[in-house]
This record gives sequence, C-alpha cells and structure tokens, in this order.
Amino acid sequence: MGSPVTASGAWVIDLDGVLWLAGHEIPGSGDAVDKLRRHGTPLLFATNNADPTLSDLAARLDRIGIRSGPHELVTSAEAAAAMVEPDARVLACGGPGLVEALTARGATVVETGPADAVVVGMTRDFDYGLLTRAELAVRGGARLIGTNEDPTHPTPEGLLPGSGALVAAVATAAQQDAVWAGKPHRPMMELIRSRAPRIDRVVGDRPATDGRLARALGVRYSLVLSGVTGIGHGPLEVEPDDEVDDLATLVAQAGIGN
Repeated sequence: MGSPVTASGAWVIDLDGVLWLAGHEIPGSGDAVDKLRRHGTPLLFATNNADPTLSDLAARLDRIGIRSGPHELVTSAEAAAAMVEPDARVLACGGPGLVEALTARGATVVETGPADAVVVGMTRDFDYGLLTRAELAVRGGARLIGTNEDPTHPTPEGLLPGSGALVAAVATAAQQDAVWAGKPHRPMMELIRSRAPRIDRVVGDRPATDGRLARALGVRYSLVLSGVTGIGHGPLEVEPDDEVDDLATLVAQAGIGN
C-alpha cells in the first residue's frame, strides 16, 4: 500500500504513538522524518496532548533527532485557547502547555470560579479538589471546553487515562456537555489549515481522531500500528487508506528516501 507523494502538500503527523511513546522514540521515526524533509515534504506535528509546552515538544523532538520550528507544532491547547475571548477568565484544568496557550491568547487563568470558561486537558494533577472547582464554575455559567476526546494516552506500559476521561468527569459532575477543540474537531482543523493550506495526508494511530480529521480535511489517512491501534484490531471508526506498522514503513512504502 502507499504511493509516492509530491512536495506540494504537507504531511500532518501525530506525535504520541507515531513518533514516540511517553517520550521514547518509536524505532526509525526520526530517520523517517529526516527522509521526508530531504524529499521536500512540508510537515506539521499535530498533537491532542495539551500538557507539554511548545518548547517541551520541540525539546522532545530534538532528542530523537528532529528539528522543528514553532510554526510546525500544532496542539489541542492552542485550538482550545482559540475558542475563548482574549479577555476571558478561564479556569484551566490542565498542564503547563494549556496555561501557556491561554496566556498567549490573552486570557486570564484563574484557579477557581467565577469564570467564562473551564478548559480541561491532560494533567496528572487531576484530583477531587480540581474536579470540584471545575464543576462549580461550570454550574455557575462557565462554558466547558475539552481539549480532546481521547479516552486514553499510549505509553510503553500500556494505555493510561487521557484527556477525554478527565473531561468526562467534569461533564458528569456538572451535568453539562463539553464542546471540543482538538482533532478531529473544527478548531484544530482550522488551526492546521492556517499553517498548511495544502495537505497530502494525516498520519496517526487513532482512527477516531486522526482518521476523522483526515476525512474532514479531505485527504489521505495513514494508520500506523505503533500506538493505540495495534495489530489484530477490530472494526475501525474510519478505514485508513494505508495501514502500516510504523512511520518508517509508511515512508519507505511511499517511495521516499529509497
């Protein structure tokens, strides 16, 4: 499967489960990105993980031999920040990446309500106190925004709770549905389009997000089996155009760098 691509359109590449697992390089991913660059293929690294800052992501990429520019990094934290007004009061249930994006937007990040919005993203500091403050703010009129729906987060030890699980806790307690920012939803799609008007394909390990994003963008979807979706999987939310073991195999099958 796979076919040669031209340098006219970008590849939108997921991070967790495609380039690394919990920061540990998936074998061959750095070399695959280098081949794409030498081929002249524009790249965007698009992640639903709102926890790390942009400099954290750049440093992680650098550790596996991938240099990146700020314009190449697209996060669900940035997409969520674009959904609030610059002067909004926002209760951020998330890590430093979410706080960074909201601050760059011009929002005021608060620790308790009242608030205009509650934004929930990936954080390992989620506890009953944070859930209570978020729930009360939403019941007080704050808009509930989830950075992404991913229920799990891939690691070498297995699948751990993801942002979607944390958003679900707040939504259940507040009895209020969330609106969504990250892949495959419109805020993330518009952010990607603003960085790369021409796109060839989306590469990712989760059909429910990466696959649906590709279909929304009207481009090719390449599923890699190095993350959430493994060999021997059952029915998929979106059938991929390519299904390969990992990014290195996909680049080789596309005839790049051979």
